[in-house]
Amino acid sequence: MDEQPPPDRVARIQADWRRERPDLDVTPQGVIGRLHRLADRLSGELRLVYDRYGLGEGEFDVLCALRRAGAPFERAPGELAAHTMVTTGAMTKRIDRLERAGLVTRRRSDDDQRGRIVALTPPGRDLIDRAFADHMRNERRLLDLLTPAEAASLEALLTGWLGRLEPPAEAPPTGPGAPSAE
Repeated sequence: MDEQPPPDRVARIQADWRRERPDLDVTPQGVIGRLHRLADRLSGELRLVYDRYGLGEGEFDVLCALRRAGAPFERAPGELAAHTMVTTGAMTKRIDRLERAGLVTRRRSDDDQRGRIVALTPPGRDLIDRAFADHMRNERRLLDLLTPAEAASLEALLTGWLGRLEPPAEAPPTGPGAPSAE
């Protein structure tokens, strides 16, 4: 006889609601509640790596966007905002912190003197290369809690679900006409 695992926190909450509000269907909590709890736990596990490098999640995100831009590892602030899905105001604060740390520089755009360009410094590139390698090892550690088949199924399910909730991704604006945070 298969033994069922003890109810988790979400199952206990659902049981309480079924008792108190039997007129409502609380089955969505089984998925949404667990996804929410899982996202919180995963975020905490990911922050361990960011903290090790003295970065917040936002700074890590900006450095990654610059690094994956390829040589010369630079983007306009508006491009960075589009690649990280934050407002240009929030982007300016992140860039300020990274610039004070010597990880990025800002200069006027060659194409548009009103625009700015943010670039990785050599120490910034070294830091993000090390931090991203640790980040990928950490994500692998977390994903290895699932079997390869479970991970593939979960990715397919999440991709399909997210595709129904989000509009199709558009290429972020690039070049001299791209919006700027400054």
